[in-house]
Amino acid sequence: MTIETRDVDGGVRILTLNRPPANAINAELMNDLHTVCEAAKNDGAVRSVIVTGSGKFFSGGLDLKMLTTAAQGGTGSGFGSKDGVFSLWTLSKPTIAMVNGHAIAGGGIILLACDVRIAARGNAKIGLNETAIGLPLPTGAFEITALALSNRQARTIMLDAELHNPDRARDLGMLDDVVEPSDLERVCIEKARLLGSYSQPAYAHTKRLLQQHAVDAVVTETDAQRRATFDVWTSPETMQALMKQLSGISSSGLKK
Repeated sequence: MTIETRDVDGGVRILTLNRPPANAINAELMNDLHTVCEAAKNDGAVRSVIVTGSGKFFSGGLDLKMLTTAAQGGTGSGFGSKDGVFSLWTLSKPTIAMVNGHAIAGGGIILLACDVRIAARGNAKIGLNETAIGLPLPTGAFEITALALSNRQARTIMLDAELHNPDRARDLGMLDDVVEPSDLERVCIEKARLLGSYSQPAYAHTKRLLQQHAVDAVVTETDAQRRATFDVWTSPETMQALMKQLSGISSSGLKK
């Protein structure tokens, strides 16, 4: 299991992404995230959920080795309606991203899939840099981003494709708050307890109404739409950029 679970008083369940060194997203982590979100949804004792990462990363994004293998094999990869990120995004209970470190690309999507996003002050890099390496966001990731941000913020985050420190990420709308590292867990748990104290049916209904249009766009995505994204992912220019990224990862020992 690539995700650890821990319960604290007040009906709060903490999910910790634990796939060193960067908590990069692969098929196993996606499946595990789906499993733990379904468990939280069906557990009446769980009132709210916190998502965080182990080590210095919240998540470094999609495992590029998996992505290049998928692209070369013609299988594709993305945030669709049957994966863990979708399960987190549509979880009817309050969700809080406790951003302990770097949240890059797909890691930023996990962050944006949460209802509330709080980060530790510091030098962590946060952002969606997919466009910079030739990867348009799949429909699921796009809808998560577009719903979480204003149109102007989404354009800046997706098209500038830059990585930001937590304070700048807050200014751009990716984060709701930035706190001292020593206060991060306490603040997130307090927020989770507060939201968890609300009427669950009312919270779930309101959240569903807010998300419905975006969720519909994901679940009704056509094969032609998926193919259009996949064609860009597998273009020679994109594959060259991915191989360059992988070369850098191999040299540094870190997943970007």
